[in-house]
Amino acid sequence: MSVVGHRFNASILREYDIRGVVGQTLSPTDALALGRTMGTVAAARGGRIAVVGYDGRHSSPALEEELCRGLASCGLFVLRIGLVPTPGTYFASKVLNADLGIMVTGSHNPSQYNGFKMVLGNKPYYGKDIQALADLASRGVWLRGQGSVTTVAALDAYVHRLRKGYRSHRGLKVAWDSGNGAAGPAMVKLASMLPGDHYLINDAVDGSFPNHHPDPTVEANLEQLKETVLSERCDLGVAFDGDGDRIGVVDETGTVLWGDQILALLAREVLAEHRGAPIIADVKASQVLFDEIERLGGRPVMSPTGHSIIKSKMAELGAPLAGEMSGHIFFADRYYGYDDALYVAVRMIDFVARSGQKLSELRQSLPRVINTPETRIDVPDDQKFQIVKDIRARLEAQNAKIETMDGVRVMTPEGWWLLRASNTQPALVARCEASSTAGLEKLKGILRDQLAQSGVTLGAF
Repeated sequence: MSVVGHRFNASILREYDIRGVVGQTLSPTDALALGRTMGTVAAARGGRIAVVGYDGRHSSPALEEELCRGLASCGLFVLRIGLVPTPGTYFASKVLNADLGIMVTGSHNPSQYNGFKMVLGNKPYYGKDIQALADLASRGVWLRGQGSVTTVAALDAYVHRLRKGYRSHRGLKVAWDSGNGAAGPAMVKLASMLPGDHYLINDAVDGSFPNHHPDPTVEANLEQLKETVLSERCDLGVAFDGDGDRIGVVDETGTVLWGDQILALLAREVLAEHRGAPIIADVKASQVLFDEIERLGGRPVMSPTGHSIIKSKMAELGAPLAGEMSGHIFFADRYYGYDDALYVAVRMIDFVARSGQKLSELRQSLPRVINTPETRIDVPDDQKFQIVKDIRARLEAQNAKIETMDGVRVMTPEGWWLLRASNTQPALVARCEASSTAGLEKLKGILRDQLAQSGVTLGAF
């Protein structure tokens, strides 16, 4: 064993992954230490094989190089699969039966960020396990062994697996936008294999994200996709975040379908084949979704937000489908149970093609309520959880009807409102939903007042 300690900046050890600003809180030295630490964790469990992929950020190759070096120093056989979307790393880890999978990615964060997403034994590595890495690294008790690093081609196999999700003989006109992120190469290959006409934009990988930020939950980032859908008269458009695990969808009119609407439509097909099955959605989802799952004969399950939490919950309950407002959609029906935006795109296109309806008609068939989009309120990382805690205490003192599994979701006669602390950004996340415009304005006013009492100003909402 080697005893050489390393201290991670405490801010980079997040709930679901490791993420920081390159050159400030995150460096190749951190990547090397992570490789040694996670390599030791895996090897201590009898692990031998690690799969490593990376996204298109300019800093990713240097981080990946040091990460692989650290893993190999523990005696692991490291399979480098190169530039892939995050679900491509999950896929390779699964089919290669790897003991450890690590993706170098900053996900949907701005270009100066980077980080790591991890699976151990093909299960999410998150929460307390990530926090424990600080102590393990600081003690520096790392296993030493003679490992190796080998390059393995995985992209083609991954894309061919995605293609199996399409069952219709009918092709559609589809616009695709990878936002210059890591999904680009897989998107190009996949679109060429599907029937129909396909219009690809921003498919070249560029870690500076020159055309728009790759976060499909922000409507402004979907403007190019909307323009392409309308100008080419497409049946729908799909967009992906920087590492390809979150999806955005617009219908043929250029109207955005949010995560809960996507999930509600996909649940129709899944529950037709798995009647009575649990379908999981996070606390930010519309009540319409939970009611729709029940109407379709499914069992709605509300979960705290977080892709790692939901993946674990899916495995626990045997759920065939799950999703988040953030665009993480998880298929265990005919797939592996992790969040893969490219696979979700295939299933959504296939669903629309076989429905015989326009996507706008399918969207409009859902019960209508009035709600706000998911709204982020910038606050410092070291204050966000305390703000939510203070607001929760005030609500409990007022005997409000609240759900506290993740922040506070407050039920009222008008509808509900939610406030939670983001686990990936220095921000609070808010959403309101009501049955009327007047009711929505009342809920927004209550939320604005609660934030003001905690010293936070809520702008246009």
